[in-house]
Amino acid sequence: MVGYDPRAESVPAAAAALAGSASGLVTRAIISPLDVIKIRFQLQIEQLSSSHPLAKYHGIAQAVRRISREEGWAAFWKGHVPAQLLSISYGAVQFVAFECLTELVHTATPYNARDFSVHFVCGGLSACAATMTVQPLDTLRTRFAAQGEPKVYRNLRHAVQTMYKTEGPLTFYRGLTPTVIAVFPYAGLQFSSYNILQQIYEWVIPAEEKKAGNLRNLVCGSCAGVMSKTLTYPFDLFKKRLQVGGFEQARAAFGQVRTYRGFMDCAAQIVQEEGPSGFFKGLSPSLLKAAVSTGFTFFWYELFLNLFCALKDPEAGGLKGT
Repeated sequence: MVGYDPRAESVPAAAAALAGSASGLVTRAIISPLDVIKIRFQLQIEQLSSSHPLAKYHGIAQAVRRISREEGWAAFWKGHVPAQLLSISYGAVQFVAFECLTELVHTATPYNARDFSVHFVCGGLSACAATMTVQPLDTLRTRFAAQGEPKVYRNLRHAVQTMYKTEGPLTFYRGLTPTVIAVFPYAGLQFSSYNILQQIYEWVIPAEEKKAGNLRNLVCGSCAGVMSKTLTYPFDLFKKRLQVGGFEQARAAFGQVRTYRGFMDCAAQIVQEEGPSGFFKGLSPSLLKAAVSTGFTFFWYELFLNLFCALKDPEAGGLKGT
């Protein structure tokens, strides 16, 4: 189980950090191509339709073919270094914070640490802490994934130096407002839904068939990811649009570009030019990514956590049952 369980030993912060980092690293390597496609869709002003003459991308399969033909297969891992740094750091901070917060709720309040509401609030707060920590890396990842050919940034160091010199230090926190607004309910729903889905699984599946714990974690995590992403998706799109502000020259090859003064101006321009459906551009690869990403995040976290705890205390065989 993810989060404090009064029926088991508490998880050491070091073990949660290591498991969260390892989970983030492995998951990021798997979902990077979906992330690149999602970002390209989110940043495209034109309608995602083959009937639109200026639309560069209009479907997942078409986008895969076009990106691979024009930029090579390596393009699906553009920005992978900052993305990996982001995932490793985010996973460590988020899971350590979540384990500590749920344990604090159990010891300092009358609430049950396994309740839906507790997991929602603690999940949201832990994600906010992780987001504030890794936002600069997220902005760098988005810039790398968004740039076409010829490249504006040669490498990570060049990107940091160029952005700091030309746009100032605050540019690394572009899109922070919609990110924080979105990440609290998104992560809250992820953790709380994952907890509820596991409880449903325990209730529905007969005891003699409950051997595939890792598969349970993967399926419950995937369902939780799809549910939470669907409900909070527009804020992710706002964040991506704002993060590439000041980066218009690198976006010219992909179609129209826009400049936004802030969160509300971004939302207003999208409604005016693209309609309400513009808030959900890139939803299909995003849901696919959310299912894979969240499923594997919880799957690898629980797997690595039990492995680390088993290595530390072989007789105990891990802290949490799978």
